[in-house]
Amino acid sequence: MAVRRPSLAPQKARLHRARRAWHRARTRLRRSAVDYFRGGVSDWLAFSALLLTIPALTVLTVLMPLWVAPEALVLPLIAGGLLLRPASLLALYASAAVALIVESALLGPYQDGAGRVTPGTILVVATAGLSGLLVAQFRSRVGVPWRRGGTMLFDLRERIRVQSKLPRLPRGWHREMALRPAGGQSFSGDFVVAARTGPGERTLEVVLTDVSGKGMDAGSRALLLSGAFGGLLGSLPPHAFLPAANGYLLRQDWDEGFATSVHLVLDLDSGDYELFSAGHVPALQRGAGTGKWEEKSGDGPLLGVYEGAQFDPVKGTLLPGDVLMLFTDGLVETSERDLADGIDRLTGEADRHVASGFQGAAWHLIETVARDVNDDRALLLLCRG
Repeated sequence: MAVRRPSLAPQKARLHRARRAWHRARTRLRRSAVDYFRGGVSDWLAFSALLLTIPALTVLTVLMPLWVAPEALVLPLIAGGLLLRPASLLALYASAAVALIVESALLGPYQDGAGRVTPGTILVVATAGLSGLLVAQFRSRVGVPWRRGGTMLFDLRERIRVQSKLPRLPRGWHREMALRPAGGQSFSGDFVVAARTGPGERTLEVVLTDVSGKGMDAGSRALLLSGAFGGLLGSLPPHAFLPAANGYLLRQDWDEGFATSVHLVLDLDSGDYELFSAGHVPALQRGAGTGKWEEKSGDGPLLGVYEGAQFDPVKGTLLPGDVLMLFTDGLVETSERDLADGIDRLTGEADRHVASGFQGAAWHLIETVARDVNDDRALLLLCRG
């Protein structure tokens, strides 16, 4: 008599369901991780933790009022203002209000001595709650993620720093750049965009721009312009870059809508260059043969002033041993010192670095020439070995 084998269909079905369940769980976990990183995850975990601290603080206040004062309720309220959404925050405030009522009933009237719920206690807790609610409402209105809102400015600052990195140059060339915001802030109105363009990437294009204003006031405009200028650089012929940048700035219609800029186009094989200027301070070139500094400046108006502006370049050549410096006016010009005196001081300090080949000179020049100046400062050095 033949033995009947059990059917494999139910086993395959169970295995298929298990695989589908595992796939759904893995997908849900991955999405939750992405939402957590982006700040879009639900705040139920933080809300639950903060909600549990309120009865815990209430019990400790009733048992040890001299060590855990009723004002301790402001701690979860402050944390909630930083972590929770407005709807969750209101529920947390309601529980804090109930906790104050319970503490007042159990501890007795505030005339009986220390450790009671006084009108000042209610005022302190209410003020902390109102402050947290205003912060949460503002964060919700501008659409800032509740978890990563505090890091957005840091991310913006890092974007400007990454965009300002200079590309690697072939053997025989040395480049350095240093940038210092006004007043030790994190944002600067000065920025640099650079790229190697042309056939075989044998052309270096560098744009140094000084946006009107300084520090935090100019940082947002500098971020927008650095992204736009970085997209234009290399996409247009060199003579068309500043006119396009001027038109872009005019379309923004800012109250402080002007900027100065200098655009360097350098042939890395021959050392020939063109320098376009839009109302910028002159560049400086040091000839290895003469040891003297010569001002180099193109002809052109400020960016964002009027349409149809023309920008005529000045041409030159970097021979072996020559140095070219591009900088912003914050480095050489102050209320106590005019432009000519600032340039003399800069060139005098720069001559001290000739023997070292200008290694690490950009940072030292800013620290020496304009360390305490309350303005944005930027300096770019290009040396041909």
